[in-house]
Parts: sequence; structure tokens; C-alpha cells
Amino acid sequence: MQKITAKEKKIKELLQNSHFKVDYYQREYKWQSKQVNELVDDLIETFHVYYKDSHAREEVAKYGSYFLGSIIICEKNGENYIIDGQQRLTTITLVLILIYNQLKDDSRQDEIDSQKKKIMNLVYSDVYGKKTYNIDIEERKNCMENLMKDKTENGNSTESVENIYLRYDDLKNSPDLNSPNTKELIFFSDWLIENVYLVEIKTESDEDAYTIFETMNDRGLSLTPLEMLKGYLLTRIKSTEMRNDAVNIWKDLTENLRKKGKDQDSEAFKSWLRSKYANTIREKETVPKDFEKIGTEFHRWVKENEKNIELIDSEDFYNFIKRDMQFYFKQFLEIKNASEKIVPGLEPVFYNASINFTLQNPLLLAPLSINDTKEVIQKKFYLTSTYLDITLVRRLWNFKSISYDFMRRYIFYTIKDIRNKEVEELSDILRKKLLEENNNNFDSIFYLHQGNKIFVRYILARITDFVERASGLEGKFSDYMTKGRKGYEIEHIWANNYDWFRNDFPSSNDFSVYRNRIGGLLLLPRSFNASYSDIRYEEKVEHYIKNNILAQSLNKKCYEHNPGFKSFMEKYNLPFKPYECFDKKALDERQELYSKLAKLVWSPDRLII
Repeated sequence: MQKITAKEKKIKELLQNSHFKVDYYQREYKWQSKQVNELVDDLIETFHVYYKDSHAREEVAKYGSYFLGSIIICEKNGENYIIDGQQRLTTITLVLILIYNQLKDDSRQDEIDSQKKKIMNLVYSDVYGKKTYNIDIEERKNCMENLMKDKTENGNSTESVENIYLRYDDLKNSPDLNSPNTKELIFFSDWLIENVYLVEIKTESDEDAYTIFETMNDRGLSLTPLEMLKGYLLTRIKSTEMRNDAVNIWKDLTENLRKKGKDQDSEAFKSWLRSKYANTIREKETVPKDFEKIGTEFHRWVKENEKNIELIDSEDFYNFIKRDMQFYFKQFLEIKNASEKIVPGLEPVFYNASINFTLQNPLLLAPLSINDTKEVIQKKFYLTSTYLDITLVRRLWNFKSISYDFMRRYIFYTIKDIRNKEVEELSDILRKKLLEENNNNFDSIFYLHQGNKIFVRYILARITDFVERASGLEGKFSDYMTKGRKGYEIEHIWANNYDWFRNDFPSSNDFSVYRNRIGGLLLLPRSFNASYSDIRYEEKVEHYIKNNILAQSLNKKCYEHNPGFKSFMEKYNLPFKPYECFDKKALDERQELYSKLAKLVWSPDRLII
């Protein structure tokens, strides 16, 4: 390391007529209510140890001090860049702005005007009419102007700007900072400016700055793996022009994913790295391998494997962001969009997401190549998500777990099998894998039990939706998955009354198990279920005609004027039939019907292109 200097400074000495840039690998302003409240509470509690209402103002000079920690600065080209301390400096600035706005007209007008001017000089400098705020970031300028007028806004801002507005609102709700006691507010601001200290540590080397950045922790909020990776990658780009371009790309990509939910930018990185670079996975040993390391500390994994992923020189690091990250983050966003609502041609992505299968993302990215066209990408997404759809439901039908722990190795080896494959080869590989899994089919007896209700509901929703769409009607999968007062519930065709079925079953337990077979189940509106679930089949079958077509098919009226449904039956030779009486034989027949429908819905032939 080159020479590093350290100097103790008051808030006034640090901020007066000063401004700081935020370096390219710095995090956004991320402090939440917890961190802001902790800092403000500490400051106010320390101040009140010394403050007495009877004191004269000059006695504040004798009050005890408060150490706010260190701030690390890198001086480059005459500008000061914050390496560590942005969270604290931004928060202190918000406190100063709030005090500025809280100092109102009263009998101390001259004193108030003087104090507001002093605070104003710490928040921004004014040279020839140009305002420069102490943390000089262009995207925050409008936000700071609003706050100086005590205004907050909501809208499509960056993460930092949105968070600054929110934390300012937190401060406004602090009773100690909204005190009507003007004297106390002036005393507190004097103490904050003159008696609160930091140690300013300066370095002049980018590499030294990043070394410090990499090992630092801000008060109460450690750096995330993504922030660490950002610093590592950008520091390795030597061209200022390339680095600035990479900074903007990074910011745009992560902002877009942040709108999709918390940590989605990190999830995109994990999915991408696992899909393209993970070559090992923990087997029986306890030591984590590529797959696990990427999941928990991908920033370290990239550093340790930079040669394996061909990060050699400055241009490689730039292309890793400019070309690779931009491509895979864009595709990850496409997957997220298709996971949230049905996208034509990518329906299986939505289906898999609806049962919260979290390993879908890296699997879908695995076959992609940088030069793939949009059409090719869509085909690969469809094939891979369809394969996953069939695999998951086959497992569910055969009472096999699809939890993360059970599926991670299976997904890992599938990722390796399909990595960078072209469409035709991908189709062949995936279809062959399904055809080889003879033990996973739809011939077994699938039924409802205490632990699989959510999956039975899902399979019924898919089958019902399939029959509707194949009959020329509107599919309602999303409706069928809706719970609550206006949602749908699983309907047992047989009422839960063993006495009605004593002749067919030796015990009530045998009856309950048979009653829960999927052939004896429907999905119906909750209101219907509440009104008719306990009555005999012969009474409620007339009401089934008012519901979805799978329920309607139990009633003879369904077959009278329904050409689309009848055409669908004939095309696939499906044994639909109405029942006046729904006995054990009828349930067996419906079980066979549902099995045939499942084989159609989740047929490996969907992978033929």
C-alpha cells in the first residue's frame, strides 16, 4: 500500500465547503429505519447527558464529544471519493436538513437565521450561484432540493433516492428532532456540528481504496456479496471510459431487477454463474463445491475462479459486464416476467413458478449462448421449462419430493447436460431423459393427503385448464389457483359420510383413502363447496353444470350442445361420461380418465420440435 493519512475532524470541518463523489464500486444508500434510528438515538442520548435548559449557548463547547467512526476517502484528480462512510454522511446530512427545516420563526429570529446559514453551508456550497451538495451525485440533486424545502416525493426514482426520501420521513417522525423547543434544537445542532468527530482516512490509490473497501463494514449494515463483486470487477477495468460505461450498465441492470423484488439482482448473478460455470456440487462430503459456493459467496467464487471463467485482462472484465452480464441479466428478467404472468409460448415458466420451484432460473439459462437470437432463446426457454414442468408433476404424482434439497443435484447434472446446446440437440436430450424415467409416470394411484394439498390443487387446476382450452373455451388456471373467499377449493365428489358407503368399504379409513383419490376430486368456487359439499351426489350433480367443464362432464347436459368438448373427447379417445350415480366403479373410471388427461398434459411429445 502507498501512504495513507488519517486526521480527526469535526462534522463542520469535514462538510463545510466540501463535496464528495461516490466511487464507481460503491453501494447505493441502503440504510433502513433500524440503522437511522440507532444512530439518531445514540446522538440524542449522548447530547442529553450534558444538556440543561438553564445552560447558555457557549456552554455547549464544554459538552462531551461523540465519535462517529472513520470515513475513508480516495483522492483522485483533485476530487474526494467516498470509499467508506457514505451511509453515515448521507444520514447526518438528512439530520442537518431536518433541523434546518425545523428552525422556525420565533423570538430568536436572528439566532435562527444565523444557525440555518451555518447548517446550509454544511449541506451544500454555493459558488457563483451554483449549488454543489456535500455528496455530489447528479441523480440525487433534485431530491436534495426537495428536502431543503421539506418536501418528499414518491415515484420511479433510483434505489438511493427512494431510500433517502423514506429515511427523511423516518427522521420527521422522531419526536426529539421535531421538538418545539427552538433553543434545544439550536443547542443540539451546535453540538452535532462542533462535538461530533470522525477520523478521515485518505489514500491516493484506486487499488488501495478497493482493498479497504473490500474489508470494510458500515455501521450495522455489512456489504453484500453483490456489492463486493461490483467493486472487484470494476476495479480491474483500467480504462476510465470502459469503467464508466460498465458502471452505467451495472446500475441499469440492477435497478431493473430491484423493481422485481428484494435481492433479485443477486439471484440473477447466482443463476447465471451456476448455469454457465458451476462444474462441481457437494456429494456426500461436507465441503461446499461450486454450486454451493455460488449460492452463498459468489463474489469470492468469481475471484477464485477468474481464470476458469476467462477473466484475464482489463478488457475481459469489461466484457464480462458489457456483454455477458447484460445478456444473462436480460434473459433472467424475461424469466421473471414469464414467472409473474402467463406469456404466450412460455406458459410452463409460469406454471413452475406457481409452485415456487426456485431452481428453475439457472436451468433455463443453461442452454443459452450469447449469440442466440430472440427466437432461439424463446424456443430454449420453452423446451427447458416444459421439461421441468413434466419432471416436477411426474414426481408429485408419484409422491416424490420436489424440495430444494431433493432436487438440487438433479438440476445441477441437468444443467451440465444441456449447457450451451442448440435447439434440436436440447430437444433430443430432454425428451430422452424423460423417456428413460419409466418409474415416473401417471399410472400410479394419485390421491390427496395431509401434506400435498397445494400440489393436488395445482394438478387439478392444470388438468381443468387443459380440458377447457382444448375444448375451445377460455382457460382459467390463475383463477383456479386463487384462494380466499372468492377463490377455489378442492371439492370431494363424495360427501364425508361413511354410512352412505358402508357396503363398499370395510372401515371408515378405507373409505377416506378412496374418497381422496384424484378421480373423486374437482376444483370449485369456495361458495359452492360451502353450500353443497355435504349433500349426496345425486342432488349436487345438477349444480355441477354451472361450473367448469371438468365438473360439467359429470352431468349429461354437458354432452348435448358442446361441439368443442365432444371434438376434444373424440380426438384423444377420452372416456368422459355422465353419471347419475357416482359409486366406487364411477370413481375408478374417473381415476383412469384423470390419468389419461395427465399423460396428455405432461406428455414428453411436447418436446418434439
